[in-house]
Amino acid sequence: MSADKNVIKEESMIIQKEMISRNYDAITSKMETGRKMASTFVPGNLNELVRCFDMLNNLPEINAIQAGMRKLTGGYIMEAEKGGHSEDVCTYVKADIGQLGKGNIAPNGKPYPDPDVLLLSYTGCYTFMKWFELLREQYKCPTVMIHVPYQGDGHWTMNMRDYIVKQLKEEVIPTFEKISGVKFDIDRLREMMALSAKAEDDLVWVIETAKHKPSPIDAYFGAVYYVGPIFSAFRGTQEAVDYYKVLKKEIQYRIDNKMGPITPEGEMKEQKYRIVVEGPPNWTNFREFWKMFYDEGAVVVASSYSKVGGTYDMGFRHDPKNPLESLAEYCLGCYTNRNLPTRVEILEKYINDYEADGLLTNSIKSCNSFSAGQLMMMREVEKRTGKPGAFIETDLVDPRYFSAANVKNRLESYFQMIEQKRRGVKSAA
Repeated sequence: MSADKNVIKEESMIIQKEMISRNYDAITSKMETGRKMASTFVPGNLNELVRCFDMLNNLPEINAIQAGMRKLTGGYIMEAEKGGHSEDVCTYVKADIGQLGKGNIAPNGKPYPDPDVLLLSYTGCYTFMKWFELLREQYKCPTVMIHVPYQGDGHWTMNMRDYIVKQLKEEVIPTFEKISGVKFDIDRLREMMALSAKAEDDLVWVIETAKHKPSPIDAYFGAVYYVGPIFSAFRGTQEAVDYYKVLKKEIQYRIDNKMGPITPEGEMKEQKYRIVVEGPPNWTNFREFWKMFYDEGAVVVASSYSKVGGTYDMGFRHDPKNPLESLAEYCLGCYTNRNLPTRVEILEKYINDYEADGLLTNSIKSCNSFSAGQLMMMREVEKRTGKPGAFIETDLVDPRYFSAANVKNRLESYFQMIEQKRRGVKSAA
């Protein structure tokens, strides 16, 4: 979020920011410390395995988000487009590629070092593979691309899981041993998996507190902070476990005192609408976008985006008893690695379980893995739940595709639609 001193922050948000800052300091100090670094992505990331080899974990799409929130990505994207990248290419990719031509500076003002290995362990997005092909041309470093089967019929099989485990054993682990000079220790991996599971338990507790009325959290904008440590470089660490203890304490206090979520402008007092949101947020206007919701008394009680780094509220936990198999199941279970009927079922369940007033879809112009089929999904959820849906359009980190007036008008119309729906139900009763 903005560095504006007027932004209200809780202790957990300050801790989370310090954690992310420490990770960037570690990454940009790579040449001094001699630690090796892997670049990988949030969905399907193998953070515990990377840490087993004492390697740092750098996440290109998190870097693009950070640059977007600091309003730097417009220039980076134009730089990439000058180099021949299409307007329709994922703006995370263009922000990352364009940043290379602008000094490749991290949020702490220091340049990103070159990665020692590129690791792709997720195939729910074809663009990610092309992204790493471009980075491989740039960095000339070893690249490991795991083939993760798509859940085309809505579930994974033991054969799929074993296929990924085979790749972990035969490709990933030997490559990482060679690059890092560290021998793989499965007991160390088990210890990290146990820490992951603890943090995941607490994250699910946090997410599910939105079932309370009033909701003590915002499960879309606020959840960006809640999922940060697990979705970035801290899953499998005691730091993540400690962070969620602090976060739980804060949220329990809000539940006990019937308080709403904390927004950049303080506690959200009135909750007129409970919304489920499908699709990622816009990052270049994140704070302005969020304000459009809480100004109208709309709180997001569940979102698909907050599951992009792991569908933990659907039962998955990293399992120290079966560490490699667990990593494979994690890769298979990513939200955007699930077919559209399964996503519809998930959104329908959220509408019902969180007693939401409707489904809002934020269609991201350049993100095919999220946006394909969203209109069909929204219509199907409307039909199954009887709750109204709405469609807005923005982009990830391209400021050219955020029209504040257009988004605000659509949101206001949607909330009016919910009011009309409520009045119609009361009249029928």
